Amino acid sequence: MASTNLDTKLSQFAPVVLSAFRIVFGLLFTVHGTQKLFGFPTAMESGTVPAGTWPYWYAGVIELVLGLLILTGLFTRIAAFVASGEMAYAYFTAHQPKALWPIDNGGELTVLYCFAFFLLVFIGGGSIALDSVLRKRRAG
Repeated sequence: MASTNLDTKLSQFAPVVLSAFRIVFGLLFTVHGTQKLFGFPTAMESGTVPAGTWPYWYAGVIELVLGLLILTGLFTRIAAFVASGEMAYAYFTAHQPKALWPIDNGGELTVLYCFAFFLLVFIGGGSIALDSVLRKRRAG
């Protein structure tokens, strides 16, 4: 009975907590893009990625644009789907050839991003998202 009460109490906060999760992941993903493209907040060891360099410059653009979309909750499911795919591509091209397990090949963060974004594809952006605002305007 106690777990049922806890489930009921916590469930009411799920849409807001989901939005907080999406905002944090979107912000962190955005910063990966700004680091590659602008050297902000801190430059990578190699500096910024020269424009047009495959695949890192394009990854930076994708991370910046999709990170901002996910952060704001605009086109969340589509942006998360593409972001998840980018992270899967990054894992299998940059990490997996080094070793089988993410713990051994430095790909843990990439796998976490991939599956966090994949989760957002199916559950959406939560109650505090531009998608929610647009949905309410269309309905009402």
